[in-house]
Amino acid sequence: MIELSWPQVSARRLERQALAAPREGGTPADVVAAMCGAHAQVMSAAELSIALRLDGVTRADVRRALWEERSLVKTYGPRGTVHLLPARDLPSWVDALSRLPLGHHAFPDGVRMTAGQTAEVIEAIRVVLDGRELTIDELGDAVVGATGPWAGDLVMPAFQTMWPRWRQAMAAAAHHGALVFGPPRGRKVTYTSPPPAPAPPALSGSVLPMGGGGASGHADGTTPGGGGAVDGAVELLRRYLAGYGPATPEQFAQWIGAPRAWAEGLFEAAGPQPVSFQGGTAWVLPGDTAAPAQAPGGVRLLPYFDAYVVAGRPRELLYPGAARTRALAGGQAGNFPVLLVDGTVAGVWHQRRSGRRIHVTVEALRPLTRAQRGELDDQVARVGEILEGRPELTLGPVTVGPHA
Repeated sequence: MIELSWPQVSARRLERQALAAPREGGTPADVVAAMCGAHAQVMSAAELSIALRLDGVTRADVRRALWEERSLVKTYGPRGTVHLLPARDLPSWVDALSRLPLGHHAFPDGVRMTAGQTAEVIEAIRVVLDGRELTIDELGDAVVGATGPWAGDLVMPAFQTMWPRWRQAMAAAAHHGALVFGPPRGRKVTYTSPPPAPAPPALSGSVLPMGGGGASGHADGTTPGGGGAVDGAVELLRRYLAGYGPATPEQFAQWIGAPRAWAEGLFEAAGPQPVSFQGGTAWVLPGDTAAPAQAPGGVRLLPYFDAYVVAGRPRELLYPGAARTRALAGGQAGNFPVLLVDGTVAGVWHQRRSGRRIHVTVEALRPLTRAQRGELDDQVARVGEILEGRPELTLGPVTVGPHA
């Protein structure tokens, strides 16, 4: 069995994530495809994640791709969290995410909806959003009108208020191709129908080509292994392994938000290649065992929930030493923006904007060489370019806590 070391894996991931060097001539959709989606709960962080990976791109270019060109789509992705995905890949994402088995019930009896109510709400969302862009209140009124008063019961605790019952189905509605985010209406978020599906609907640029499954949706959580019926899920696993392998079924299950048994069945269907990694067995795409000749290098400032750290495993190697306690929040990656040095987390950072001025504070957890300090200065300048402001760097403690 071929053995891969942690430095080799770090170098592979940096290169494939366009973090070893920014990609020249690519598009936001290209790098988001390689990232397996950009976490977008904090939109400024998503813009920075994407633009850092492209030469000369700014947040304005990312916004143009999302709201004008519509080459990116904002929707609910892995783990039910808000992501930016390539519009060209959305049908295969829907095909994959709609196959996820139902997880544990997040709400008690009297709050959660039945499977039948969930299906009714999803279909109502699909119908009322057809050709429209609605705010959350407008969407709620339309859904309750189409289903019944039960959908509007204020039973979901959320941010010191109560949300109506139907909102627990929003991520499921996105996973079944019923909604995506629409352009903002002033300060208000809107929702709309997904863009028309291109043909063929296979994830673009995959290492191994696959036939694409349609956006048919599978609320029953069908177990993988049925030939062409799992194309979307298998293709998503292959893209994940291309970007973040070697990986295990457990790691993939944690990333996508699915039971481990389901992920194990998907690995069997995909037929990846086992390799030896850190004293155990992990998997890569068949034949995909090469690593860059050079050691992992470079200094990067990654924002909240950057895909490199959220999907990167094992945590104890990605967050060595003091980084494990300083840059993780209860074991959760992404809650702190991180200083990345040679492929591993070596500090945290924070940026605060005041007009055109951007105050950047970097707390390094180990001494930086003169060359690394020079790279950090370059990286701060790049952050300022992306965010269209004038950056000022301070080296010292970051006093801001983790993002929820």
